[in-house]
Amino acid sequence: MKISVKFALHFLLFVTLCITAYSQAVTETTKLSGIKDIVSVTRDARWIPYIEAKSDQDAYFAQGFITASDRLWQMDLLRRVARGETAEIFGKTTLEEDKRWRTFGFAKIAEQSIKYLEPDLRQALDDYARGVNAYIATLDKDTLPIEFRILQYQPREWTSADSIIIGKILADALSSTYSGDLLRESLKDIDPAKYTDLTNKVTPYDVILFGKDVAAKTAINSALQIDKIIGEKSPNGDEIRSFLENDRVLRERSLSRVGLYAEGLAASNNWVISGKRTADGKPILANDPHLMPSAPGIWYLTHLSTPGMRVAGVTFPGVPGIVLGHNEHIAWGATNVGPDVQDLYREQIDVIHGLKARGKDDEDKVVRKRDEIIRVRTSPLKPETEEVIFPVLETDIGPIVINEQGGKWYSLRWTAFDPKNSDFGAFYLLNRVRDWEGFKKALSSYGGATQNFVYADTKGNIGWHVAGKIPVRRKGDGSLPYDAWTNDGDWTGFIPFAELPNLYNPPEGFIMTANQRIVGTDYKHQQLVRDFAAPWRARRLHDLLSKDTKATMDSTSAAQHDVYNIPLKMLADDIVRLKAANDGLLKDISEWNGEMTPDSKAALAVNEIRNCAAEKLSAADKRIPAYLIRERILYRAVRENSALWLPKEFGDYGELLRSCSDGLDASLSQRYGKDREKWVWGAVSTSRFPHPLAVAPLIGGQFATPRVSISGSGQTPNVASAVSMRHIASPGNWDATRFVIPLGQSGDPKSPYYKDQFDLWKDGTPAVFPFSEEAINKAAVKTVKYEPVSTP
Repeated sequence: MKISVKFALHFLLFVTLCITAYSQAVTETTKLSGIKDIVSVTRDARWIPYIEAKSDQDAYFAQGFITASDRLWQMDLLRRVARGETAEIFGKTTLEEDKRWRTFGFAKIAEQSIKYLEPDLRQALDDYARGVNAYIATLDKDTLPIEFRILQYQPREWTSADSIIIGKILADALSSTYSGDLLRESLKDIDPAKYTDLTNKVTPYDVILFGKDVAAKTAINSALQIDKIIGEKSPNGDEIRSFLENDRVLRERSLSRVGLYAEGLAASNNWVISGKRTADGKPILANDPHLMPSAPGIWYLTHLSTPGMRVAGVTFPGVPGIVLGHNEHIAWGATNVGPDVQDLYREQIDVIHGLKARGKDDEDKVVRKRDEIIRVRTSPLKPETEEVIFPVLETDIGPIVINEQGGKWYSLRWTAFDPKNSDFGAFYLLNRVRDWEGFKKALSSYGGATQNFVYADTKGNIGWHVAGKIPVRRKGDGSLPYDAWTNDGDWTGFIPFAELPNLYNPPEGFIMTANQRIVGTDYKHQQLVRDFAAPWRARRLHDLLSKDTKATMDSTSAAQHDVYNIPLKMLADDIVRLKAANDGLLKDISEWNGEMTPDSKAALAVNEIRNCAAEKLSAADKRIPAYLIRERILYRAVRENSALWLPKEFGDYGELLRSCSDGLDASLSQRYGKDREKWVWGAVSTSRFPHPLAVAPLIGGQFATPRVSISGSGQTPNVASAVSMRHIASPGNWDATRFVIPLGQSGDPKSPYYKDQFDLWKDGTPAVFPFSEEAINKAAVKTVKYEPVSTP
């Protein structure tokens, strides 16, 4: 790996900061009510807190206190989003978003969940909440975080349920699949052959980890599915698509505000490499979750040390412990799987003769109505609110999420509605796990959005295990809505943990996931891979890791930052092969290396042509979204010269692509101006980390974050601004662990730690996260010793 002068300078600066910090480290002592013994909190040059306590109770109390001191307003916003309370501070702008969350009823579910928690976890949540509230108690009108002062309101006390409800935002971000059920329903009356193409899971580029693809079985199953639904008239398809678009906008806007929107549920890369394939003989673990960028970022770096636990990594502000990271024995990481954990049910509701619905055996069933009272701010200049009453209907299945859509009502069943499903209990256990068996035991209790968990330990072992609660239906696989008055859609249980895909020390010597389809078509629980990412990131990483037989942390970092775009390079080759552009453009495209770098003109041009071509194929049948064609159909249609997808106005795909390239100048000049020198990928790919108040007139400028051109795209391992953190660990070499977030630890825009990690994140400069006591002491810039307040 070549090290650039810029990289070397950044690294030298980072080391110099650490050395300087060590020489100037200061120690303070102060009193803190609520702890039982002395708690030490050391900060390093990036303001990461290293919390050392003599009990878990004091550690979690201190974690709540310290996290709130850096991210209190973000924590408040997270709970408000999930509770549907943002209109109280933002006004009518977010009212419809609040209605969507109130429909789910997560506030009540979070409260109900508490009684099902293990005592140790419940204690941790209580201690964390006490710590948050201890910090809130230190604030006055002058020391409140700036957002509270701008919006003119006070934070209320934090509760254990507030931490739990953050997990429900993750559920919506990473396991919301019912829109896909409706989309498939709306496509019932399209050409059967096109439907088969759209629902075909198998591609030549797939990276399957468990099982294998059985072509004959796939074809039979596809035919049976098509025979079953084709010919049934789609109920008001246009109306359904209108609902889907409105719901998508609300969901994206709401989740983006807190940095938890994951487009298409596709979020993250992770892998583990056996010591047999590394330069020093020790395993390596890498993880980089992909989520919508925001300021501050969704992750918070923390180190916790007690007599029974030593763990470091990242967590969500508002959640105790460590979510992704390592302890003294193991490291772990996670990516999203995308199984089907939601089902829609058509309901026949009688609103004239009292609220009742058609039940099983044609008997009436009760429809409950709850009125949600939403406080809505009436003016941005003052905090007064008015009440809006929002009625929600519920059946025995769940809330009605669609009213009279297509002549029917739809209720929603979702694993996130079950208060027994714990989002964070498994992480409490992972913080203390010592080996593979303990790892599996911890994951068996996991009830959050289903994840690919990767594992590496100090003994040299590597592994991967899927974890989550995935329903088993009485009939079908949940890919289409059920009739609520039949038994077909009953959930008869969940996929047994022992039957979830897993690997331990595989002969290949590495395991990699990137939200791809991880199981073959011979796996009996196909609902596990309902929504998965296109295979491009996974294929590229697999190719890189396969060739890297002497892996290092540097080569691992290079893979995380890789920007080679497989589908765009294939399309570029096709454009050249078909001579589908003018000579000048053909020359640029033919010389392009496939990398999505800011200075690349060809990257921008090919990307524009790809989008244009997908739009033209979609225009031939507007019922099919262009994004589906772009991601699932286009590359195959062009390469196979598919007559099925070619619009009638074109004689071949060369002619279609040429029409797009001919219109390229007009399209680019309209979007990026007439200066051709600015027609580069960097015009599209820029760092964007919006703060919720950044758009506010006069006061929004203070929340600004770096806006520069950066490498990466949605189809490359490096997905540009959507990389929410990067983690590389070598078990046993814990003091060499690298961990970086895009901006900084602090949510205060005036803090030097608001965006100090940006260059480290962007350039890949090693950002070391020390672990041992000796290394922490060397990195220290400040230590505060909190002493308990003695009681008389």
